[in-house]
Formats: sequence, structure tokens, C-alpha cells
Amino acid sequence: MARPLDHAKRAELLDAVVGYIAEHGLADLSLRPLAAALGTSSRMLIYYFGTKEELLVQALATHRPDLTAVFADIDDAAALRNRLWDFWQANTTGPGAVSVTVMLQVLGAACAPHGPYARYADDAIAAFLTALTAGLRGLESVDDPEVVATLLISGLRGILQDRLITGDTERTDRAARRLIDQTIA
Repeated sequence: MARPLDHAKRAELLDAVVGYIAEHGLADLSLRPLAAALGTSSRMLIYYFGTKEELLVQALATHRPDLTAVFADIDDAAALRNRLWDFWQANTTGPGAVSVTVMLQVLGAACAPHGPYARYADDAIAAFLTALTAGLRGLESVDDPEVVATLLISGLRGILQDRLITGDTERTDRAARRLIDQTIA
């Protein structure tokens, strides 16, 4: 008879995975060193999650913010600009920075044909696009909420990737602020 899952241990592992990948990277991720760093075995990781890819997908899912709540109560352009700026800061220097670093690695890996993260990446982008588009619908100044949401999401993601690669926080903060301010008039 199979041993029942220890849900507390599983949750602890999921939380630790994102930090490990942020520090060590996704490209050369191997279960044995990951398991050792997490204080378990690769066999136990497979038992809990099935595959390395599923482990990462589940770990990222536990760190995804409630995007609907982030953009739900927006009623004017100034409020949306402020909310987007707060969201940028939370994801560059605040509590979301570690998971966003890993998310960018996953999005890069998802570009490979038949990559293991393609569905997760598509779902993550769709969730952000849906939530931001809904927030933009209430603004009279926005003529095509879905296109504006796409511009903001893709633009901010590109600026964030620039920031992670170059380490230039001042320039990328200015660029993010400019994109937000000029896109949401």
C-alpha cells in the first residue's frame, strides 16, 4: 500500500523550489542537486510531483499572484498607472522578485518547440492578459483594452528581462515608468 502524501512537506518543497531555481537557474536543473538542497531525495520529488517539469509548474503556480484582484477595482487611469507601478516594484524589488526571475526563465524555455513549459507559460500570459484587459475596459481613454494590455505586459516583461540581465535598475525603472505613463493616458 502506497504511503499517503504529506501535504505539509509537499507545500514546503514547492516553496523552496522557486528560490533554488532563482539562485541556480533553470537551464541545468537536475533533480539530484535540487533534492539535496531541499533535504530530500530525487525519488521523493518524483513521488510527490511526477516529473521535474511538473514540480516547477506547481511551484510557480503557488507563487502566482491573484491578478484579478490586482486589477479588479480600477476606475480611472491614474489609479491604473499607480497599480501597475506598485506591481512593477513588487515584482522587481519586493516579494514577487524571486518568482518573477524564475518565471522569465520558464517563459524562455517555453519558446522551444514542444517545450515542457509551453502550456504553463501560455496559461500564465493568458491570466495576466485577461486580468489587465478587464481592468482596462472601464477606462474611456483606452480604445482597445486587449491590445493595450498586450503592449504593457510584453513591454514590462522585456524591461524586466533587461533589468535581470544588465542589473541596471535606474534605467529600467525609468523605462517601466515611461511605458506605464505613456500607455495609460
